[in-house]
Amino acid sequence: MYAFSNIRIVDLTRILSGPFCTMYFADLGAEVIKIEPPNGDDTRTWGPPFIQGESAYFMSVNRNKKSVVLDLKSEVGKQRLIELVKNADIIVENFRPGTLEKLGFGFENLKKWNPTIILASISGFGQTGRYRDEPGYDVIAQGMGGLMAVTGYPDGEPVKPGFSLADISAGMWAIIGILTALEKRRYISEAQWIDVSLLESMMAFQTYAAGNFFASGYDPKPMGNAHPNICPYQAFSASDGYFNLAVGNDKLWEKFCLAIGALGNDERFKTNPDRVTRRDILIPLLQEIFKTKTVSEWIQILRQHGIPCGPIYKLSDLYADNYVIERNMLFTVNHPVAGEIKQVATPVKFLNETENKIKDNPPPLLGEHTETILQAIQIM
Repeated sequence: MYAFSNIRIVDLTRILSGPFCTMYFADLGAEVIKIEPPNGDDTRTWGPPFIQGESAYFMSVNRNKKSVVLDLKSEVGKQRLIELVKNADIIVENFRPGTLEKLGFGFENLKKWNPTIILASISGFGQTGRYRDEPGYDVIAQGMGGLMAVTGYPDGEPVKPGFSLADISAGMWAIIGILTALEKRRYISEAQWIDVSLLESMMAFQTYAAGNFFASGYDPKPMGNAHPNICPYQAFSASDGYFNLAVGNDKLWEKFCLAIGALGNDERFKTNPDRVTRRDILIPLLQEIFKTKTVSEWIQILRQHGIPCGPIYKLSDLYADNYVIERNMLFTVNHPVAGEIKQVATPVKFLNETENKIKDNPPPLLGEHTETILQAIQIM
């Protein structure tokens, strides 16, 4: 039995943050009913790439869900959604704040129809505050949330990471909020409203960057691949490519010096504060040493001495690594149009269970389950 087999979610989300959130519950057994407008989730048209006309983007975050098409601007569509709400445990939405109320599905109405409903709202800036009505997108939250100010190289242009970290982090915080609300519902039988914003999700990830700012009053600067508080902790170039090195404490530094056969007696770099303050001297010295061997040679040497290190993979490298297979992080689903497609598994594992697997239903076609679901609510 899956963890959420007794949970029904009405999913009003689209794009990325909300679908990422609801896919976690769908993977672990929840019935996730994805409500789509007549034209579908925007990402159904985002591409290329497409597989037999189906968007790779859409299929990456919508597996194990049921698609129901409803026109929420029509009275018929609204009435059908009300019936679904009455029989749901959770509603997840990522409209701009106020949109749900305009449609007639604000929290006050939702809890009248279902007194124990959990509503999770994801937006750019939250349900309150002066930026409430501003549209929220991943890149906007990354910029305002401080991430782009510390990403890239000194004196370079602002750079955003290659993944949509604001959207994904907001989806993760929504998962945590929903799990918290489900636990609370065991003791207090009342409706709950969870408010998650992309901007605040970025702020929650600042941790030591914010701590450094509060302690010093200085804005952190982009440092390329380096770390502001630890050294050496960054990417280095070998003779044939790049690898990452993480010497996180003084004991590791001693082992590291033995591994490379240098700097062990250099008092300038004895402690981590010494190495951080003298990084401009240390890093060029290390770079000259690392240029003498290949990435694979350094990885082998460093790992033999217990030094944290690793190659810098492209996705083609990552998914060719047998580790990914051993950890069951890839699986395939059979899509009715796209055929067999690969998916990245949910990273949460339950090691005490006989079968540690997730559901493997393909992402739905637009409106694929409309008739089935709407017929079912007539007899709920």
